Order: sequence, then structure tokens, then C-alpha cells
Amino acid sequence: MKCNKIIFSRKKLLKILKKLKIQGKKIVFTNGCYDILHIGHIRFLKKAKKFGDILLVALNSDSSVKKIKGDKRPIIPQRERAEVLSALEFVDFITVFYEPDPYNIIKDIKPDVLVKGGDWPLNKIIGADIVKKSGGIVKNIKYIKGNSTTEIINKVLRNYS
Repeated sequence: MKCNKIIFSRKKLLKILKKLKIQGKKIVFTNGCYDILHIGHIRFLKKAKKFGDILLVALNSDSSVKKIKGDKRPIIPQRERAEVLSALEFVDFITVFYEPDPYNIIKDIKPDVLVKGGDWPLNKIIGADIVKKSGGIVKNIKYIKGNSTTEIINKVLRNYS
């Protein structure tokens, strides 16, 4: 199964990425909850991959999602969210982080490109300072209104409650 080959602890991932950087590979980093994977996620990740050679997705842990989104989230447990993401051909690596934000993992990895959705203004992207300081670039991809997990949950509640 593919997922076992691309989901790594931070420590193991850092070793792998170090080798890839030595080989001249451009590392693209993004992060998120990816709770109920939808077309907005797919389009975003496909576009993010185009900024480099390796796409790394840092996945918010269940405890991290709860802190950000509230006690009723995530809908899908982190292990399953990671497995679903691992099935996407354009995702090269996945790691789970437990902090409320990705600052520390960005500091550890120092990706060449940091990508977030357009709902994040460039000056508000967590870790942008680290990436720029290490010579990388920060990008945001246009947000497509109507494509969010929260909106999907609300639609289900409206239509089926």
C-alpha cells in the first residue's frame, strides 16, 4: 500500500528531505486539516505541486484540529486523512504535526516553497519569515469560494437535519 511509503514521522522525514535537497530537489510545503477531502483540496494540492519537485503535506493532528476548529472536529481521524492524502499521485510525503500551527515544522524543514490558500494573505502566512530568510519563496493559490469542509458540513446539516 502506497501510504506506508510516504507517511513519515518528522524525524524520519527530515533525513529523507536532507538527501533530496542534496540532489537538488525543490521541496514544496503546505499544511492543513484536510478533513473531508474535496475538490478545493485536490485543485489546491495539484497547483502546489507545480511549484517544485516534491510536495510535502503537513497534516494537522486530531488534537490540533480540535484546537482550531472545535470539539466536533475532525470528522475523519488523522490516520484516515493521511491515508486518503497518500492516495493522491501528486502528494509525495505526508507528516502529522501536533502543534496548533506549522511554525516549528517549517523551521525544521526550511522548504524551498511554502504554499497556502488564497484565504491567507501573504503577510499572514505562518512560517513565511523562515522560508524567505532561508532563500525560499512563499505563494498563495486563489481560494475558490464554496469549497470548504465547513461549508460541506453546513450543507449536510441543512439538507439532512
